[in-house]
Amino acid sequence: MRFILFVEGYTENKSLPQFFKKWIDPKISQPVGIRTVRFEGWPELLKDAPLKAKMYLEGPDKDDIIAVISLLDLYGPTFYPNHIKCCDERYQWGKKHIEDKVNHPRFFHFFAVHEVEAWLLSQPDIFPVKIKNAFSPKIKTPELINFHEPPAKLLERLYPKHIKRSYKKVVNGKELFDKLDPNIAYDKCPKLKVLLDKMLELAYQSG
Repeated sequence: MRFILFVEGYTENKSLPQFFKKWIDPKISQPVGIRTVRFEGWPELLKDAPLKAKMYLEGPDKDDIIAVISLLDLYGPTFYPNHIKCCDERYQWGKKHIEDKVNHPRFFHFFAVHEVEAWLLSQPDIFPVKIKNAFSPKIKTPELINFHEPPAKLLERLYPKHIKRSYKKVVNGKELFDKLDPNIAYDKCPKLKVLLDKMLELAYQSG
Protein backbone atom coordinates (compact mmCIF):
# COMPACT_ATOMS: atom_id res chain seq x y z
CA MET A 1 0.00 0.00 0.00
CA ARG A 2 1.25 3.47 -0.76
CA PHE A 3 0.54 7.15 -0.61
CA ILE A 4 0.67 9.41 -3.64
CA LEU A 5 2.31 12.68 -2.58
CA PHE A 6 1.71 15.77 -4.72
CA VAL A 7 4.59 18.25 -4.34
CA GLU A 8 5.54 21.52 -5.99
CA GLY A 9 9.33 21.34 -6.31
CA TYR A 10 12.54 19.33 -6.57
CA THR A 11 13.49 19.60 -2.88
CA GLU A 12 10.22 18.05 -1.76
CA ASN A 13 10.39 15.43 -4.51
CA LYS A 14 13.86 14.24 -3.49
CA SER A 15 13.60 14.58 0.28
CA LEU A 16 10.13 14.07 1.66
CA PRO A 17 9.25 10.42 0.94
CA GLN A 18 12.16 9.10 3.01
CA PHE A 19 11.69 11.78 5.67
CA PHE A 20 8.01 10.87 6.13
CA LYS A 21 8.74 7.13 6.10
CA LYS A 22 11.35 7.53 8.85
CA TRP A 23 8.55 8.77 11.09
CA ILE A 24 5.65 6.56 9.92
CA ASP A 25 7.18 3.13 9.30
CA PRO A 26 8.39 2.37 12.86
CA LYS A 27 4.81 2.91 14.08
CA ILE A 28 3.08 0.38 11.79
CA SER A 29 3.44 -3.33 11.04
CA GLN A 30 4.09 -3.00 7.29
CA PRO A 31 6.13 -0.13 5.74
CA VAL A 32 4.14 2.15 3.47
CA GLY A 33 5.23 3.31 0.05
CA ILE A 34 5.28 7.00 -0.81
CA ARG A 35 5.40 7.96 -4.47
CA THR A 36 5.79 11.63 -5.30
CA VAL A 37 4.21 13.44 -8.22
CA ARG A 38 6.10 16.67 -8.85
CA PHE A 39 4.33 19.67 -10.33
CA GLU A 40 6.00 22.74 -11.80
CA GLY A 41 5.17 24.99 -8.88
CA TRP A 42 1.93 25.74 -7.06
CA PRO A 43 -0.05 27.06 -10.08
CA GLU A 44 0.25 23.73 -11.89
CA LEU A 45 -0.60 21.75 -8.78
CA LEU A 46 -3.65 23.91 -8.19
CA LYS A 47 -4.80 23.51 -11.79
CA ASP A 48 -4.09 19.81 -12.29
CA ALA A 49 -4.74 18.32 -8.84
CA PRO A 50 -8.39 17.37 -9.54
CA LEU A 51 -7.57 15.41 -12.70
CA LYS A 52 -4.38 13.81 -11.35
CA ALA A 53 -6.01 12.82 -8.05
CA LYS A 54 -8.89 11.16 -9.86
CA MET A 55 -6.43 9.37 -12.14
CA TYR A 56 -4.74 7.74 -9.12
CA LEU A 57 -7.74 7.25 -6.84
CA GLU A 58 -10.05 5.79 -9.48
CA GLY A 59 -7.46 4.20 -11.79
CA PRO A 60 -6.43 0.55 -12.15
CA ASP A 61 -4.17 0.72 -9.05
CA LYS A 62 -6.76 2.42 -6.84
CA ASP A 63 -6.92 -0.45 -4.35
CA ASP A 64 -3.16 -0.15 -3.69
CA ILE A 65 -3.34 3.57 -2.90
CA ILE A 66 -4.04 4.67 0.66
CA ALA A 67 -4.69 8.31 -0.24
CA VAL A 68 -3.41 11.23 -2.25
CA ILE A 69 -1.66 13.78 -0.03
CA SER A 70 -1.06 17.21 -1.51
CA LEU A 71 1.51 19.62 -0.03
CA LEU A 72 2.36 23.25 -0.77
CA ASP A 73 4.38 25.87 1.03
CA LEU A 74 2.10 28.45 2.63
CA TYR A 75 4.58 31.12 1.49
CA GLY A 76 4.50 31.68 -2.25
CA PRO A 77 0.99 30.97 -3.57
CA THR A 78 -1.06 34.05 -4.41
CA PHE A 79 -4.50 32.52 -4.83
CA TYR A 80 -5.68 33.54 -1.34
CA PRO A 81 -8.31 36.31 -1.25
CA ASN A 82 -6.73 39.70 -0.51
CA HIS A 83 -8.51 40.11 2.81
CA ILE A 84 -6.98 36.89 4.20
CA LYS A 85 -3.63 37.90 5.66
CA CYS A 86 -2.74 35.76 8.66
CA CYS A 87 -1.16 32.32 8.63
CA ASP A 88 -3.99 30.28 10.15
CA GLU A 89 -6.65 31.90 7.97
CA ARG A 90 -4.64 31.29 4.81
CA TYR A 91 -3.98 27.70 5.88
CA GLN A 92 -7.62 26.89 6.52
CA TRP A 93 -8.96 28.76 3.47
CA GLY A 94 -6.36 27.23 1.12
CA LYS A 95 -6.86 23.70 2.45
CA LYS A 96 -10.63 23.88 2.00
CA HIS A 97 -10.30 25.53 -1.42
CA ILE A 98 -8.06 22.79 -2.83
CA GLU A 99 -9.91 19.88 -1.17
CA ASP A 100 -13.21 21.25 -2.48
CA LYS A 101 -11.76 21.49 -6.01
CA VAL A 102 -10.64 17.85 -5.91
CA ASN A 103 -13.71 16.65 -3.99
CA HIS A 104 -12.61 13.09 -3.27
CA PRO A 105 -12.80 11.38 0.15
CA ARG A 106 -9.23 10.05 -0.16
CA PHE A 107 -7.62 13.37 -1.09
CA PHE A 108 -6.14 15.59 1.62
CA HIS A 109 -4.29 18.88 1.24
CA PHE A 110 -1.76 20.34 3.68
CA PHE A 111 0.57 23.34 3.81
CA ALA A 112 4.12 23.54 5.13
CA VAL A 113 4.18 26.63 7.37
CA HIS A 114 5.66 28.75 5.99
CA GLU A 115 8.01 26.51 3.89
CA VAL A 116 9.31 22.95 4.25
CA GLU A 117 12.66 24.45 5.30
CA ALA A 118 10.98 25.36 8.61
CA TRP A 119 11.17 21.66 9.46
CA LEU A 120 14.96 21.80 8.98
CA LEU A 121 15.22 24.73 11.39
CA SER A 122 13.72 22.55 14.12
CA GLN A 123 17.11 20.82 14.50
CA PRO A 124 19.86 23.50 14.33
CA ASP A 125 22.62 20.92 14.94
CA ILE A 126 22.28 19.61 11.37
CA PHE A 127 23.56 22.94 9.98
CA PRO A 128 27.19 24.10 9.74
CA VAL A 129 28.29 25.54 13.09
CA LYS A 130 28.52 29.13 11.85
CA ILE A 131 24.98 28.94 10.46
CA LYS A 132 23.67 27.34 13.64
CA ASN A 133 25.26 30.11 15.71
CA ALA A 134 23.71 32.78 13.49
CA PHE A 135 20.13 31.64 14.07
CA SER A 136 17.96 33.91 16.20
CA PRO A 137 16.03 32.57 19.22
CA LYS A 138 12.88 32.68 17.04
CA ILE A 139 13.76 29.36 15.42
CA LYS A 140 12.72 27.59 18.62
CA THR A 141 9.27 27.83 17.02
CA PRO A 142 10.16 27.20 13.36
CA GLU A 143 6.67 27.65 11.96
CA LEU A 144 6.73 31.27 13.21
CA ILE A 145 9.55 32.08 10.73
CA ASN A 146 7.05 33.92 8.65
CA PHE A 147 6.11 35.72 5.44
CA HIS A 148 8.58 38.59 6.09
CA GLU A 149 11.66 36.36 5.77
CA PRO A 150 10.54 32.75 5.31
CA PRO A 151 12.91 29.88 6.12
CA ALA A 152 14.51 29.41 2.69
CA LYS A 153 15.08 33.17 2.36
CA LEU A 154 16.67 33.16 5.81
CA LEU A 155 19.08 30.39 4.78
CA GLU A 156 19.85 32.14 1.49
CA ARG A 157 20.86 35.23 3.50
CA LEU A 158 22.88 33.44 6.18
CA TYR A 159 24.91 31.02 4.05
CA PRO A 160 26.91 33.58 2.00
CA LYS A 161 27.25 35.89 5.00
CA HIS A 162 28.67 33.30 7.39
CA ILE A 163 30.22 30.49 5.31
CA LYS A 164 30.87 32.29 2.00
CA ARG A 165 28.79 30.03 -0.19
CA SER A 166 25.21 30.06 -1.36
CA TYR A 167 22.44 27.91 0.02
CA LYS A 168 21.45 25.50 -2.73
CA LYS A 169 17.85 24.64 -2.03
CA VAL A 170 17.77 21.23 -3.71
CA VAL A 171 21.30 19.96 -2.91
CA ASN A 172 21.65 21.36 0.62
CA GLY A 173 17.99 20.71 1.36
CA LYS A 174 18.36 17.01 0.52
CA GLU A 175 21.53 16.71 2.65
CA LEU A 176 19.82 18.38 5.59
CA PHE A 177 16.62 16.34 5.31
CA ASP A 178 18.74 13.17 5.36
CA LYS A 179 20.15 14.30 8.73
CA LEU A 180 16.90 15.61 10.19
CA ASP A 181 15.24 13.59 12.96
CA PRO A 182 11.52 13.62 12.05
CA ASN A 183 10.57 13.21 15.71
CA ILE A 184 12.21 16.55 16.55
CA ALA A 185 10.48 18.29 13.65
CA TYR A 186 7.18 16.66 14.66
CA ASP A 187 7.50 18.01 18.22
CA LYS A 188 8.39 21.57 17.17
CA CYS A 189 6.16 22.05 14.11
CA PRO A 190 2.42 21.74 14.91
CA LYS A 191 1.27 21.85 11.28
CA LEU A 192 3.74 19.11 10.33
CA LYS A 193 2.34 17.11 13.25
CA VAL A 194 -1.18 17.43 11.78
CA LEU A 195 0.08 16.13 8.43
CA LEU A 196 2.00 13.17 9.86
CA ASP A 197 -0.78 12.23 12.28
CA LYS A 198 -3.23 12.10 9.37
CA MET A 199 -0.91 9.94 7.27
CA LEU A 200 -0.43 7.56 10.21
CA GLU A 201 -4.20 7.37 10.80
CA LEU A 202 -4.76 6.57 7.12
CA ALA A 203 -1.97 3.98 7.12
CA TYR A 204 -3.57 2.26 10.14
CA GLN A 205 -6.99 2.25 8.45
CA SER A 206 -5.54 0.71 5.31
CA GLY A 207 -3.90 -1.94 7.28
